Amino acid sequence: MSASRVSLSPEDFIRQRFALSPLSFRPDISLYRPTPQSGLIGWLAAQDRADDPPYWAYAWAGGAVLALYLEDHPEVVAGKTVLDFGAGSGLVGIAAARAGAAKIWAIEPDPIAHLAMMLNAKANGVTLKSWTEPGLPEVDLILAGDVFYDAAVALHTLPLLATAAENTKILVGDPFRRDLPLDQLDLLAEYTVPDMGGGTPVRAGVFALRPGNIGNAP
Repeated sequence: MSASRVSLSPEDFIRQRFALSPLSFRPDISLYRPTPQSGLIGWLAAQDRADDPPYWAYAWAGGAVLALYLEDHPEVVAGKTVLDFGAGSGLVGIAAARAGAAKIWAIEPDPIAHLAMMLNAKANGVTLKSWTEPGLPEVDLILAGDVFYDAAVALHTLPLLATAAENTKILVGDPFRRDLPLDQLDLLAEYTVPDMGGGTPVRAGVFALRPGNIGNAP
């Protein structure tokens, strides 16, 4: 990797080294995504982030299934205020905007992921508003894609979302991962989607999260 590429700021690296291209399963949505020539791993190492998976650089299956569900059921978000919880690339929030959501908040604490999310939103001509206050904003619907991808994350995420579900509808997108709390979820729909932007398609579901009574997280 050239020294100039290593020294690129996150915004310049994404703009210059990623390809802005439509998604195969939602061609009306384009995301900045790495190619084999991007040098992403080397750039992350130069940023002292070699151990941080670049989840923000790909369309994960949970976000993909929510994006397809919203395309088929725009009435779920049309005219509503929505939260994209754990937004990553911003795919789910962008899909909500495409479906007619009135306002989309996004929670994404990782600074590079947040930047990628905002670049993707701008590229798609939509607005995502970053929520940085404690707790969750008051919204009509929470969309949570890929937020149960390991036990530690599930242990933190499930109580927060289950409490929020007392007053707010929550839809979860996930490809039936091991730590998905199926005993707290009602399956609404299934789709076959690519995971991490390619490879063999996987079975993924859209679920409604039941409020409270979480027992022990997986």
